[in-house]
Amino acid sequence: MIRQRAKARFVGRRAQLALFSENLSKDPLSEEDPADFLFHVRGVGGVGKSTLLRQWQETARRADAVTAVVDENDVHGVQQALVELARQLAEQAGPCKEFDKAVEQLRREQAAQAEPMPVEGEASVSSRVVTQAALGAVSLIPGAGVVTAMANPDAAAQGLDRLRSASRSRAPRRGGGGDEAGLSRAFVGELERLCRRQRWVVLFFDTWEQTAQYLDGWLLRLLGEEFGPVPANVIVVLAGRDKLPEREWALLRDQVADVPLEVFTQAETRALLTSRGVTDPGVVEAVLQLSMGLPLLVELLALARPHTAEDVDAGGNLADVAVERFVQWITDPEKREAVRACALPLQLNEDVFTAAAGPSGAGLWEWLCGQPYVSGRGDYKHYHAVVRASMIRQHHAHSPQGWAAAHLRLADTHAAWRTAVEERLPEAKRWKDAQWRRHHLDETYHRLCAHPGTQLTAALEQVVHAAGQETAVLRQWIETLAQAAQDTTDPALHTWTERLRGALSDTEPGIACLSVLLSHSQLSSESRSWVHTYRGIDRYRSDQDLEALAELDRAIAHNARNALARARRGEVHRLLGTYDQAVADLTAALELDPTDAWALGSRGQAHQQASRYNEAIIDLTAALELDPTLDWALTARSQAHRRAGRREEARMDVEQAAETYPDDLGCAFEKLMLETVEGRFEMFREQWRQLLMSSESPDEPEASFLHLFQALLIEPENGVPEATSRMLATHPGAGDIAEVVGYLTELALVEGEVGERARQCHGLIVGRASS
Repeated sequence: MIRQRAKARFVGRRAQLALFSENLSKDPLSEEDPADFLFHVRGVGGVGKSTLLRQWQETARRADAVTAVVDENDVHGVQQALVELARQLAEQAGPCKEFDKAVEQLRREQAAQAEPMPVEGEASVSSRVVTQAALGAVSLIPGAGVVTAMANPDAAAQGLDRLRSASRSRAPRRGGGGDEAGLSRAFVGELERLCRRQRWVVLFFDTWEQTAQYLDGWLLRLLGEEFGPVPANVIVVLAGRDKLPEREWALLRDQVADVPLEVFTQAETRALLTSRGVTDPGVVEAVLQLSMGLPLLVELLALARPHTAEDVDAGGNLADVAVERFVQWITDPEKREAVRACALPLQLNEDVFTAAAGPSGAGLWEWLCGQPYVSGRGDYKHYHAVVRASMIRQHHAHSPQGWAAAHLRLADTHAAWRTAVEERLPEAKRWKDAQWRRHHLDETYHRLCAHPGTQLTAALEQVVHAAGQETAVLRQWIETLAQAAQDTTDPALHTWTERLRGALSDTEPGIACLSVLLSHSQLSSESRSWVHTYRGIDRYRSDQDLEALAELDRAIAHNARNALARARRGEVHRLLGTYDQAVADLTAALELDPTDAWALGSRGQAHQQASRYNEAIIDLTAALELDPTLDWALTARSQAHRRAGRREEARMDVEQAAETYPDDLGCAFEKLMLETVEGRFEMFREQWRQLLMSSESPDEPEASFLHLFQALLIEPENGVPEATSRMLATHPGAGDIAEVVGYLTELALVEGEVGERARQCHGLIVGRASS
């Protein structure tokens, strides 16, 4: 029945169907008449863009294509869009293994950014080797400049220890663009694999007027083959209300197959009404006048089965009239109330439907999913924006008390679901859990709709936490608040969402939004503490340790019991070399949360760097008992054992880390360093070559450090003086140099040419610093 309805709605779209079908029959590699690879379907809301895309998708699948489609419900950033596209492609053509690996890597790195100390994932060769080999971390040897550090072997050894630990904590924090690019390259790789087996791969992007703000730049980069060659048998289809921006799309303008959708002609409208059994001349004329040929409204009025022209009243907003007439002509009162009640949620699945419709809606879920204004893939459905907006306006205007009560019931339902998720989810991981966020966001939306004035501050305080997450999460919260502002027409809420939307366009959207939120006079002291905590974390990730310290001081001033701020400040003190202050802060954090494995591990590193190796081993062992996945703690314990002269225990730890995380190049680097300082460089020369020569870095400072290590270990013909000069020409900070000197101090003790080159490099750096 649903498929028959879909076909019936396509009266008048035969030309567009034929256009796409003919394109699928062409040779994409033909020089004379190649297939188009980029379509843009455009038209006003309700003109049938989404319906045409669904029909095109069916046509593509009949032509041996694999397809995927995303819209505003799937997209709040590039990562979410790619994951959803890949999921749908995998359902049809098998697992996208390489893409899945890239996603897992990115998620682990994002988790690392969310937690004070990262759980290392499968980061790129360049980032692992460069950062974990002291090729980019920023820190200071305590109490001395670079010359003192180089002249003092113990200080240099501390630099080495801190390099190994601090660089592991900073490696995943450098910029998100590379992560997005890596994921995009993996996605293009999957497209290439699919295109070898399938005739076509068709990617549909619906509601482009909304999703373009997240995807427009990325798509232009994709089509420009910045992420690798896009196979010729990939077709991209965009559907939105507006024309593509002239300036941004200028280079591809001639490649776009423009498909404007107009409203139905009178003939097409009459044909659709006839197919629905609406033939009375007076009724047909009334529908023609009210619908103005807009397919969605024609469909709704046709489904209402009007018997007389008076049934189709043209008074008022045409969309509101059409929707209201459709609802009134649903003869079953339970169905009618279910339709109205289910307009309130932003998204629907069967559980949300049951909560919204109540007991009287039992058994009606499948019926609702078959309605022409309900669409969506998988478990979640949603109303067409035109239909939902009309129902929302009517419900809000006609029954304010009923409106508030219904929203509060839905808010309480989502709160109960959120609480159930919390029972299995540690507090520190809640904001990273999509299901928990979904319930929390929907709860916030419904409470705002019920009482926007009294709930505004609570909602903004949740946005504070959203600003501490990835930008896609923050954007989703702000857009949901904007939807609540639109649905309630509340002026204060509207003003705040516009300010936050403006901040989203900043180069640092999270920081900009936090600054906006600080201006809210009713923000609690605890929330202000979180604002400064997240700002401090951002500065920490950007290697601005002093600025991070200042923000975290403010956070603790607002709330001395903020365990995360204490732990983060302790970590910053550790990186700055003020180890006693680091231990004090981390101990305070652990008093607030004794189960914080990260804080234990970080305190262990602080003890290690202060040469308190027994205390370090105790803390690192306790951290690993709480969280065995902390591979960085295992490596740090190996370093502590080695510094304490326990070489056997050190080897056991580093080998366990390498065995547990075989793709972690940081573990591989540490293991090779151990072999080298124990006099087995020649036995592992080839492994060094494979590790260092497989690495590339687009960043000149990191590339120069990498080049230096290549000259020291595997390519002496490149020249240590030249490599040293190149590294120093990037103007590294004192901490960077001290960390490199730490490695040089170890390598200088190795017999043979490696030791000679390390001593030579050490002397060059000392000489340059002295001058």
